[in-house]
Order: sequence, then C-alpha cells, then structure tokens
Amino acid sequence: MAAAERSRAEKPRAGEPGAAAGGDRFDLWLARLTEWPAAALVVVEVVVLFAGVFSRYVVNRPLTWSDELASILFLWLAMLGAVVALRRDEHMRLTAIAALLAPVWQTRLRALAAAIVAVFVLEIVVPARTYVEAQWFITTPALEIHDSFRVAAIITGALLMLVIAVRRLIACASLPQMLGALAVVGLVAGAFWLAKPWLMGLGFGNLVVFFVLLVAACVAIGVPIAFSFGVATMSYLAVVTRMPLTIVVSRMDEGMSGLVLLAVPLFVFLGLLIEMTGLARVLVAFMASLVGHVRGGLAYVLLGAMYLVSGISGSKAADMAAVAPVLFPEMKQRGAKPGELVALLSASGAMAETIPPSLVLITIGSVTGVSIAALFTGGLLPAAVGALALAVVARLRGRNDDVSGITRAPLSEVGKRFVVALPALILPFVIRASVVDGIATATEVSTVGIIYALLVGLFVYRQFDWRRILPILVETASLSGAILLIIGTATAMAWALTQSGFSRALVQIMSGVPGGPMGFLVISILVFTILGSVLEGIPAIVLFGPLLFPVARALGINEVHYAMVVVLAMGMGLFAPPFGVGFYAACAIGRVSPDLAMARVWPYLAVLLAATVLVAAVPWLSIGFL
Repeated sequence: MAAAERSRAEKPRAGEPGAAAGGDRFDLWLARLTEWPAAALVVVEVVVLFAGVFSRYVVNRPLTWSDELASILFLWLAMLGAVVALRRDEHMRLTAIAALLAPVWQTRLRALAAAIVAVFVLEIVVPARTYVEAQWFITTPALEIHDSFRVAAIITGALLMLVIAVRRLIACASLPQMLGALAVVGLVAGAFWLAKPWLMGLGFGNLVVFFVLLVAACVAIGVPIAFSFGVATMSYLAVVTRMPLTIVVSRMDEGMSGLVLLAVPLFVFLGLLIEMTGLARVLVAFMASLVGHVRGGLAYVLLGAMYLVSGISGSKAADMAAVAPVLFPEMKQRGAKPGELVALLSASGAMAETIPPSLVLITIGSVTGVSIAALFTGGLLPAAVGALALAVVARLRGRNDDVSGITRAPLSEVGKRFVVALPALILPFVIRASVVDGIATATEVSTVGIIYALLVGLFVYRQFDWRRILPILVETASLSGAILLIIGTATAMAWALTQSGFSRALVQIMSGVPGGPMGFLVISILVFTILGSVLEGIPAIVLFGPLLFPVARALGINEVHYAMVVVLAMGMGLFAPPFGVGFYAACAIGRVSPDLAMARVWPYLAVLLAATVLVAAVPWLSIGFL
C-alpha cells in the first residue's frame, strides 16, 4: 500500500483522460503504452498458469513450458507495473514527515525526491545493458528462448521510469528548484567520493552511513522505499567496494523473478475481483444477520468479514475497501463515531496479516525457504487470537450502541442469506483444498480462485461490471510492481549486507541475546514493530528475513512460529500511527481524518500486542496443526 493511497473511487480509470497528469497527450500516450501491456500480462499469466493446472490435473498431460513462459512474462509484468506505479505516484513512500513542513519546502523535497529517483534509474541503465548482453548466452530449457529477452524488461523499465522521473522533476518544481535539487544530489555524491578513503576505513561503520543514514534520509524526504534501497546499495558498492554495478541488476532480477512471487499480482487481482463481483458483500450480509442485533454486533461482523475476506484476497487494502463501504453506513446510524470505525478497521487489518494467502507470508516463504503451505496453515489460529482480543475491546467500546430499533433476524432470513453467501463462503476452502490436495501450487492456486470468482460473479450473483476490468487489471499491475521493485532492490541491499560480513556479526549478536529463545522473540517483536511502521512488512522481511530466520532456527525456534510472531509484530507497526501507512490507508478508505482515529486506535493495538506476546509464548498456536 502506498503511503498516499487514495480510495479506488477517487482514482481515474486507466486509459481515461483523467488518468493523465494535466490531461496532456504525452502522458496519456505514456499511460496507454505501459498500462495496457501490463494489464494484458496479468490476463496472460492467469491463462498460462490455469492452463498448466487444468492440463496436469484434469487432462493428465502436463505442459512442460507453462511455468517457464510464466516466469519470462513475470519480470516484464513486474517492471511495467513499477513503471505504472511511478507514473500514478503509487510507490510505497513515507509522506508524514514532509507533510509537516511549509508548502515551499514540500515542493523542494518533491523535486529532490524526483531527482534521486531519476539518478537511480539512470545509474542502472548501463549495468542493465551489460547484464542483458551477458544473458544472451543462456537459453531456457523448454522454450529455448535467449534469457536476454526476459531480462530486457529491466532496462526497458528503467528507461521508462527515467522519462517519468524527469517529467515529474520538471513538472513539480521551478527551474531554480530543479537545479537546486540536482545540485544537492551532485554535492552529496561528490562528498561520498571524496570521503572514500575515510569510509573504507570505517569497517561496519560504513554500513551505518549508507544503509541507515542514507536510507533514512531518502525515506524521510519522500523518496519511494524501493528507490531508497537502490540508491543506498549502488552508492555503497560504488564507493567502498570494487564490485561491478551489474551485480545490483542481477540481484534485482533474482529477487523479482522467483516464480512463487507471481502469487502477489494474482492474489491482488483476486482481491479486487471479489469486491467487484459481490462476494464480499454477501459474506458481510450473512454475518450481519447472525449477530447484527446485539450491542457491538456490527463490530464483530467487521472483524469476521476481515478474517474471511483476508483469507480470499491476500491484500489488506482490498480487504478494507471491500468491507468498509458495506458496514460503515449502518454502524454510523447506530451511533458509532467515524474515528472509532476507522480505528477498528485499521486494527482488524493488522490482525489479518497472518491469514492466508497473505502477501507477507508468500514473501517470507520466497526469501527464507519456509514452506508456504505450512505458513498458510499456521497463520489461521494466531489471527483468531488477535480477532478475539479485538472483539473484547469492541464489545466494551460498543456497550452504548443504540440497538433499540434493530430486531433479530428470523432463522428463515438467516437461512436465506446463508444460501446466498454459500458460494462466497466456499472460496477460501477451494483455495486451501487446492494446495493441500496437490491440485495447484501456492502460485497456481490464485488462478483457481480467480476462475471461481469470475464464474460466481457472472452466473451466480450476476454482478460483473466489464467496464471495471481494465482499471482493476491496471491497479493489480501497479500495486504488484510497487511491491516487486521493493523486493528487487531490497534483495540487492541484503546481498550487499551479507557480503560485508554484517550478517555473520548479526547472527552472533542475536544468538547471544539474554533470555535465550524468548529474549530473541521479545527483541524481534520490538524490532519488527518498528520496521513495519517505517518500511512496511514486505521490504522489512526481504531485508532481515534471510538474516534472522537462521538465528531463530539455531535457537530452536520453529520457523513457522517465528514467522507468525514477526508478521503480527509488523502488522501492528504497519497500522500504528504516526508512521504506519496502513493506518492512513484505512483513513482514506473510510474517508475519515487521521486526527479523529489516532487516539482511538491505541486500545486496539494494545490488545493486539498482548495477543502477539501470547502467540510468542505458546508455539502451539502457530504449529499445533502442522
């Protein structure tokens, strides 16, 4: 989720004139050049992977080339999605600090951020070209295609992002401000180069300069997180090592090309589909008929809906956008305050981070090697513990709800709504059964859910707006590209940290934490709560997962158990003000000022902290059903 994420209702549709900044023809042309191919790639990936499942399980004639073709197209989808996200200003960034400044300084920082983005993508163009030439000698085993055709996506994406970054720099600042931003970038680069002998003598201290101070400075001024990681890594390698800069491109390729990560765009697409096809609406209506008549009942419905919908979509932004519009009007009629509603919505998003098929769980499995099926199984009970804790607070806060005019739904009405909701209730079980029974992999199973949602929307609920398909596909590509570019640059950054010897030192330090395994878990909760607030869950996992999961294993902590503790902690940080971007996304979706919700969210986060500590203390909650 981008820090400045807006409600989907406020966004122009892809390809429409309103989608262009200022409505100019060049930007409209650029939108069509990038958004339409990216949307088409999402469709092709669904078709290719589902064809692989169908041919293997139904026809019993496996397609040997389906995964290979999906992998080739995936890198193009990731890079074009990153381009779309940059043009639509949807890359994950921290805006809270810049928003505190005077307007003139905000403009200057926007210009500086745009200049830094332009410099980074310019820096990787030449290494990307070298990497493309080197990959020409590698051919794929099934299709026998030169790998250069796949990795050419990186240089293509870099050139397109360079055009966008330069246009944004020109558009957002006057000539003096633009020159000033470029001068600041040049001065900092020159200072690093002149300080090269001193930096090389710092040992691990230079890691603090580049990967703490430089990253923090970039994030604080509003540079998207992915580009902040990339600039820090390129600067470190160029100044204090003799490593070729092509290693950054190759590590980005490695981080973004793992086929398991193809589940990210497909589950995002599935989450948007269930909102559009009405599956989320009928689920909420059914649960409201069960408990909507009791005090705090609709709060329970919201928690239950987030639990069920999260198990379908995998995207917290999609979850909140599907549930809030259905419940908020009725809850307001019963006297609930808007700030309270957003606080509960935000906390429920944090609670739902471990519910499969969470994108964070998929990322953990990708970068640490932990079984994704085991993570999906282990995530259900910890989320249930969090939901029960939130329900207690919701009951106390809702004890004054006006339910005098609300009658209990008769059993016949409950039964009718159950029948109507049954196709939607079946979807999470279809997804889980497909993985457990070996019908589809964790990557392919999303296509099973997509086909199921399409059929139910078309033929059961008959709620299918064809006009929204292109915007949904573009939004899928944009969000996925923003996530995957972070994973790519964070993979390069993690590689640099590993090569410096920092990872070995970190393992030694963390292994000696007082209190043994429990002390390590407590520190992990604190660290990942902070990281979740500042970096969000996925980049934090990509950076620190490969470093800390081996430490947990060495201390005898089950990796699934550790993953649940880490994800719950990051969820709290992600939805905790003042920096948690998930909190601001909830405010945008609920259309409520953050000031009204900030004070009300803390009791919910406090009980989530208690639930996280309970999950950490009782491993059975995470691994009891493995």
